[in-house]
Amino acid sequence: MKKYLREIELSSAILCIIGVVLSMIWGYGVGAWPCGVGLLLFLLVFLYKAFHWKEYERDNKQYIVIVLIAILILIVQMIFRQ
Repeated sequence: MKKYLREIELSSAILCIIGVVLSMIWGYGVGAWPCGVGLLLFLLVFLYKAFHWKEYERDNKQYIVIVLIAILILIVQMIFRQ
């Protein structure tokens, strides 16, 4: 699995981008599936790296910052949507 982490991470990012573009063009129902699969693949990589913390400490810190920023963006969107 270790030698495929970069490919899995790249494919998850591509799937998320495809899902966002599809949801902008055809609606949320169409774009949710590729984005969901991409997020699941990203979660798989994240969990693998989390269990091997010493080896991937720098990546894990970046992931934590990215997740916190994404949560902050979602909270701000929820507040201003009302």
